[in-house]
Amino acid sequence: MTEQEKITSRLRQEYLDLLPEIRRVLAQVETEIRFYTLPVLHSLNPYEKLVIQARVKECESAVESLRNDQEGKIFDPERGEDYSLRNLPDLAGVRILAFPDSRLIEVDNVLREHFPGWLSKPVQNENGSNLAPKYFGYRNKVSQRVRGEYQIVPMLLGLFWEVEHAAMYKFKPIANSKEMRGLRADVESALFRFEKRFASFVADSMQPSSEDL
Repeated sequence: MTEQEKITSRLRQEYLDLLPEIRRVLAQVETEIRFYTLPVLHSLNPYEKLVIQARVKECESAVESLRNDQEGKIFDPERGEDYSLRNLPDLAGVRILAFPDSRLIEVDNVLREHFPGWLSKPVQNENGSNLAPKYFGYRNKVSQRVRGEYQIVPMLLGLFWEVEHAAMYKFKPIANSKEMRGLRADVESALFRFEKRFASFVADSMQPSSEDL
């Protein structure tokens, strides 16, 4: 067994040890988010949407994420014992899909009040522009080893990511294609502009017309 395989095997074992805590953290964070966003959910207009999704990061995905964070995307054999999945912020993750943009902002403001100590690391595109708020941190009464994460995503963008993730992230030839990454960025920009423009149309329609004055 090579050193890379030994490190990978140890991390897989660590994942099994952490898994019960990951599930508890996820249950806690998801339940809190659903509770705190109930007022928003109950006030939605017919054309508005709010969907909450929760997932435990899979073992191989967790190991791969940790490996990709290393220089050269390989584990250093001399630091083998230093690597830990506890360094990942998203073992327990919740995604909130909101439409339109005004609801995303509302949900973001609500949750920041209830997760005040969580660190912000927005989802960004390849140009460094922010696409979606993302936060991570501990729920100490549940676990001091596993962090939770939540992100609030424009709904159309989030639905595209569900397809794109399987098509690109898990299929290396496409993931490494500069052309495909450019096309993905184009789609993200178009969906982002659509949601922003839709929100502005809604706001404009709420303004009284000259006939109403």
